[in-house]
Amino acid sequence: MTSSKFRARAVDHLAVAIGTTKGLFFVSDGAVDGPFLPGESVGAFAQVDDRFLVTSSGLESGPRLRTSDDGGVRWSEPKVLELDSFGSATNSDAVWQLHVDTRPNAGGAIWAGADGAALLRSEDGGETFEPLVSLLEHPDRPSWTPGRCGLALHSILTHPDRPGRLVIAISAAGVYKSEDGGKSWTACNRGIDTTEASADSGQCVHKIAVDAVNPDTLWAQTRSGIYTSVDAGEHWESVGRPGEAGGLASEFGFTVAAHPEEADTAYVLPLESDLFRCTPQGRCRVYRTTDGGRSWEALSDGLPGTNAFLTVLRDAFDIASDPPYPLVFGSKSGDVFASLDSGDSWRLVTSYLPPILCVRVLD
Repeated sequence: MTSSKFRARAVDHLAVAIGTTKGLFFVSDGAVDGPFLPGESVGAFAQVDDRFLVTSSGLESGPRLRTSDDGGVRWSEPKVLELDSFGSATNSDAVWQLHVDTRPNAGGAIWAGADGAALLRSEDGGETFEPLVSLLEHPDRPSWTPGRCGLALHSILTHPDRPGRLVIAISAAGVYKSEDGGKSWTACNRGIDTTEASADSGQCVHKIAVDAVNPDTLWAQTRSGIYTSVDAGEHWESVGRPGEAGGLASEFGFTVAAHPEEADTAYVLPLESDLFRCTPQGRCRVYRTTDGGRSWEALSDGLPGTNAFLTVLRDAFDIASDPPYPLVFGSKSGDVFASLDSGDSWRLVTSYLPPILCVRVLD
């Protein structure tokens, strides 16, 4: 049944950028264009007006950043981000996140989250990046344990009214917050499961998101479940445990995304477990909460309900920032699904792409 809160909306055009392990693709109205940068693993994508930025890695050493000023037809020569030069703690070749700070007081800064728990900042449109030494030298760093994909700094959040606030998430270190633009950092993990970590740090957080209406409200998908915080990460509360009324199919997963307009509204796509990272029981379902995580609704109309063992990675789920707020996700098996009515129904956009690492709905 369609929720009255989310009325179906029709759109004439949906354009999506899709980063895969074998290059970058664009999909518009179901037509696939690509691959661009064929053979490269495209892990992060960002858009600044009509300018595209991607980071990729391949057979050559070091992650590369490229830009396009013509909608992805032509790409600049790669700029290699020499992560090794930032110290032995950043000796990997992955950039997990590009975050363009569009706030009026941010000066167009571009943040990059990299392996080795490195946070980099560019103030010249991506021409050069500098690491935040305060994070590289943080006293908690000895307690941070790399996950399967390294020590990934994968989430970067800013606050619309607090110029100095940055909230980041690192696997497996947890959530950290700065109120002074990155000069200092405080661990914000109280309440997140501490079975394999201290109360302060070492948590395996997979993704974080911020509520659009209440920017002090945060969401976290972790290895041990879904959590919310109403005080900018100072305290966390577990929500949507499996088996509870209105709960989730599984507490494990990689994705969490907040609705750009509706308060207390977020989406997750559960996977069965750390050992079996596929949709539970072979049923692909997106879950939505509209009450801050107290209850969850399974959204499956148009999604495969049998023999669908899909894996959706942390950056492969996106919500457009403008009405009608299309939702899009892609799987490691190369399928892309979209919803034009806030998740009430879904359609298959394309399939048979290489394993999908990230998706972005284009403006």
